[in-house]
Amino acid sequence: MEAQYESTPVTITRARQEASTIFLAKVFNWMAIGLGLTGIIAFFTASTGLALTIAASPLFMVLMLVELGLVFYLSARIEKIQAGTATGLFLGYSILNGLTLSTVFLAYTRASIGGTFLITAGMFGAMAVYGMVTRRDLSGMGSFMFMGLIGILIASVVNFFLKSSSLYWAISVIGVLVFVGLTAWDVQKIKQMGEQGIMQQGEGAIRKGAIIGALALYLDFINLFLMLLRFFGGNRD
Repeated sequence: MEAQYESTPVTITRARQEASTIFLAKVFNWMAIGLGLTGIIAFFTASTGLALTIAASPLFMVLMLVELGLVFYLSARIEKIQAGTATGLFLGYSILNGLTLSTVFLAYTRASIGGTFLITAGMFGAMAVYGMVTRRDLSGMGSFMFMGLIGILIASVVNFFLKSSSLYWAISVIGVLVFVGLTAWDVQKIKQMGEQGIMQQGEGAIRKGAIIGALALYLDFINLFLMLLRFFGGNRD
């Protein structure tokens, strides 16, 4: 009787939900670690004056290229590399991003940066909850948002040369919508990973899954923050 009870659909569904909850907690924990590390590095770099050196030298572009390379490498090789390597790459990316993001302290006041961070956290949290609880399949919306992300990248490159203020604000508005949508989509995908048995694949697979999920949400949060900073950031005199 006990074996029959444990194999009922209700029990299986409950087990999947519990596994998904545990996995989501791991993902959000790593995301929080990454954001915390980025924030500490950014604040320290800005406070010591190193941010001005980074912004005024080719080092900024070098850091950006290294960060881009780390994201592509981690995303492409996550199945083949060791869990420890994946963790180190994620933490390394968070540190490098802290160095580059320290330059926002040169353009915006600390009060407006803090306020925008809270607004970002609220919007991100709301969409994360939506992604967790909705029964709607968000894959179609996610694909559309990904196309919007490609459009933003292309438009940003074009506007680098055009210097159009109208296009700048259009990119900012669309960017907020895109990263809000991507947040809900990514959370739903991560939830599905937990439901589909990743918690039974061993500690290494769980850690790598949590890291790649944390990276996706980390990027959603950071990019949403930067887009909102264009609207709510107070320029320094």
